[in-house]
Amino acid sequence: MNHTKSFQMIKAFNFFVYGAIAVYSTFFALYLQSIGMSTLEIGALMAVGPMVSIIANPLWGYLSDRLRNVRLILIIMLVGSMLIMQLVFLYQSYTMIYASMLFFFFFQMPLFSQTNSLILNSIEGTKHNFGAFRLFGSLGWALMAVIAGPVIGQIGIERLWVIYTVMMLISLGFALTLPRGEAKGAAPAGKVNYRSMFRNRYFLLFLVIGLVISIPNSMNTTFISLYIREMGGEASMIGWSAFWSSIFEIPVFLLLDRYLKKNTRTMVLCLIVISGLFALRWLLMSNADSAVQIIYIQALHCITFGGYYYIGTQLTVLLVPAEFRASGQALYALTWGGLSGIAAGIAGGWLFEQSGPQAMYQLCGMLALAGTVGFSLLYFRLRKGVRRSEGMSTGL
Repeated sequence: MNHTKSFQMIKAFNFFVYGAIAVYSTFFALYLQSIGMSTLEIGALMAVGPMVSIIANPLWGYLSDRLRNVRLILIIMLVGSMLIMQLVFLYQSYTMIYASMLFFFFFQMPLFSQTNSLILNSIEGTKHNFGAFRLFGSLGWALMAVIAGPVIGQIGIERLWVIYTVMMLISLGFALTLPRGEAKGAAPAGKVNYRSMFRNRYFLLFLVIGLVISIPNSMNTTFISLYIREMGGEASMIGWSAFWSSIFEIPVFLLLDRYLKKNTRTMVLCLIVISGLFALRWLLMSNADSAVQIIYIQALHCITFGGYYYIGTQLTVLLVPAEFRASGQALYALTWGGLSGIAAGIAGGWLFEQSGPQAMYQLCGMLALAGTVGFSLLYFRLRKGVRRSEGMSTGL
């Protein structure tokens, strides 16, 4: 397969796989509520995924690095998550759904990080930029979520499985056409010392601070549909919320592709600004008094999550050597969809049920401010390290 066709297949795959997950993540909480689950039960169930991802993300990343075939890993994960989700929709017993979701999350949680690895490995050494491929994921997420809203309104939330399954089958078809996604210039399989990946203290600090920032984002992802419903919004409005939160990621990715300087200090400085905007976003959410206001506030998602996601992915590329790329991206994903989701599902569900969504978003704002301070301290540490090295090089 020539490079041009190969890159087109990656873009198409990104569109449909993100679209499939958008349908699931946007409306699944409503489905669970429709079969009688409480907010606390939904939060506890969604926290299972992050728990599983603590094992799943590093394992699939390790297998990708060892096999040097990201395409194969993606196909296995797509088939596994699609088949197991059929069991989730088949049963209405909390115990059976809980047990099935354990296996579903094992295959589903690492999908995005491995897709990123395939993109980064495929475009390495070419003129192409990551954002030009990732924007098709945002486009798929936005369009499929907004299209699914009125469709679900017509056929009923209990038939959510139909839309999800069709999207996953299309994604699987495109996955079969993808390139292997093998890292160029990587060490031979079996000769990689994974312990050395953890010697970069800046990468570890980035992961820890990112965890604090990502907990509020995970709370929002899990409970925003319930918040909109509580404010009187319908399924179509929930779809529009997902649309506005994703569609403007596209110009953000293109601008970052063009203007972002690929050095550590610049990226961390950008993360300080983004973390501050996260705090503003959660403060506004805590004071929203209508479903329409929530939808408008969601437009900030393009700068906050979109900017953090892009910069974090590129920063991981910068801090982690090529032979660890899939594992590095898996660890980065673990902070966003793994460890953070455990706290988000349990604490967010309890706060939402006991004190209301406003209290939950106030906590989100405080966590985002803590992350802003953390990245500021990391930035000054980086500047200090550069000055020290410059002083030593000039004999000072």
